[in-house]
Amino acid sequence: MLTDIDRAKYKEIACRIRFDVIKMTYHAGSGHPGGSLSLVELLTMLYFKHLVHKPIDPNWSGRDRLVLSKGHACPALYAVLAESGYYPREEMWTLRKFGSRLQGHPAKDKGLPGIEVSTGSLGQGLSIAIGMAISAKMFEHRDNRIFAILGDGEIQEGQVWEAFMSASHFKLDNLIAIIDNNNLQIDGYVDKVMCIYPLKEKLQAFGWRTITCNGHSLDEVDKALEIAREKTGKPTVIIMKTVKGKGISFMTNKAEWHGKAPSREQALIAVTDLGYPENVLDKDIN
Repeated sequence: MLTDIDRAKYKEIACRIRFDVIKMTYHAGSGHPGGSLSLVELLTMLYFKHLVHKPIDPNWSGRDRLVLSKGHACPALYAVLAESGYYPREEMWTLRKFGSRLQGHPAKDKGLPGIEVSTGSLGQGLSIAIGMAISAKMFEHRDNRIFAILGDGEIQEGQVWEAFMSASHFKLDNLIAIIDNNNLQIDGYVDKVMCIYPLKEKLQAFGWRTITCNGHSLDEVDKALEIAREKTGKPTVIIMKTVKGKGISFMTNKAEWHGKAPSREQALIAVTDLGYPENVLDKDIN
């Protein structure tokens, strides 16, 4: 359970990450702010409370692994990695620039600390995470956990359901899948494009332990991650009900902000939505 002090601390971090997503995509002139903003509370709680990791030793063998299968949401991941101390904050503003380590999708070969695997070709991340979980559990006998973050549009792909079936078959209780269920994808509402519902019942039928939560409630995300730590002989999936573009007035629940950067005028509105003065868009926040 979070204390009032903890809640205030995590809320401040989440707000700063939202600012960083806006500033990164604004300066890049491209990117995916909508689905990045819906992940902010999850990444905040993971990296500052639940994930076992060492920013000063990113390749530490005892770390948990995180696979961002919805790789287009990497601005949020880059922001939380900088906030955690994996690399200097000022490097964030090189997003999508030529030669940058901050590619438009996570690229492990570019050498950015904290990136476990290159992702962004949707439908593949859960399979990668299963490989990591099998290796840790059956061959290396390590107790670390593997997290995979998927988009709800992404799970329309068949490979994902083969992976759900495999994880259950191998009883990978060190695997935690998290579905960002904002019900929007690039072409519109998920249930209109290709309905995935009822999602909880389908995943239970595939042999997964399921947890649902409000993905923007720090307390609910914290509780869901706490429950997910318990090993029950089954893989665990957290279905997070979220809002695309959360926190920014003109992006909220709008499919068109899946993969579009804000203009300067829009970025200034976003900054004030987050409670910052407009001039922070051109300088860093402390």
